[in-house]
Amino acid sequence: MRDLPDELIDPFFREVRRLAAAVQDGMDAQGTFVAENNIVSQSVAHLHVHVVPRRRKDGLRGFFWPRTTYTNDTEMLHAVAAIQSALPEP
Repeated sequence: MRDLPDELIDPFFREVRRLAAAVQDGMDAQGTFVAENNIVSQSVAHLHVHVVPRRRKDGLRGFFWPRTTYTNDTEMLHAVAAIQSALPEP
């Protein structure tokens, strides 16, 4: 984050906001948890953002949310399609 050029800060966070809206709408969530991580726990340092759908009593505590897996590729692709279809135009 500290190395992100000034001219990319605004476009970066506009895109984060756009993705957060798509995750919330596409996953029919009540909200989202957005977190940025860099360097720690990475084999190749890079800037990335986690956008996690949130629902009341979903088990998220601090930065740790319950990890689940998709039952199959079809379920995963359905989530991808739902988020993509909810993605607002830039």
